[in-house]
Amino acid sequence: MNASEAAARVMVALDKPDAAEALRVAEALRPFGCWVKVGLELFYAVGPDIVRECRRLGFRIFLDLKLHDIPNQVKGAARSLARLGVDMINVHAAGGTEMMRAAAQGAAEGAEAAGRSAPPLIVAVTQLTSTTREMMNGEIGIPGEVEDTVLRYARLAKKAGLHGVVASPLEAAAIKRACGRDFLAVTPGIRPAGHEAGDQRRIASPLEALRAGADFLVVGRPVAAAPDPAAALEQILKEMTEA
Repeated sequence: MNASEAAARVMVALDKPDAAEALRVAEALRPFGCWVKVGLELFYAVGPDIVRECRRLGFRIFLDLKLHDIPNQVKGAARSLARLGVDMINVHAAGGTEMMRAAAQGAAEGAEAAGRSAPPLIVAVTQLTSTTREMMNGEIGIPGEVEDTVLRYARLAKKAGLHGVVASPLEAAAIKRACGRDFLAVTPGIRPAGHEAGDQRRIASPLEALRAGADFLVVGRPVAAAPDPAAALEQILKEMTEA
């Protein structure tokens, strides 16, 4: 894997409170050819304009809004998001197969209306990387191991026709075994050596995630909050290319 191939598998989360901060990071990363991820904080603060700005800079965009509602609402939301020209959106697998199918249908309609050749990739959130077994069992009310729940949701997402799931890198290998090599594993919780876990619990290094079979590595604070985001990303790409 060379540096450009590695960069194509990295999504940098622009978790910033305003457009100026987010675009400062994006400009620094522009030469690498990585993805950017626009999440709740930034999208709610700025709105669709931040997507348009990132597209203008040439980025592929993962719009991380975690849709979860009745099927008709999710279908309409996915239709609207696909019109923005993003490359990936996500839903919560807990919404069930009918809701996930509705998201896929809405995204296809939105892309067609916008004249795009293909709809965005759609992935389903299984369990957040901040979720521990104790939290899942005692607070969310789902018994068993986290991996069991992740795999159940992954199989439902595949049945619904989605492209893959969002899960921690710890579950990536099991997802590939259960759903096949072509089923995408998008893995947040990437922490290079020397970085604290923060509020995430199920984490791994870039090298560990790649070895587990992750297709996309979502990296937030280790890059976006670094004094030199470009140097931070370069170090991650170096680790990936040496793997």
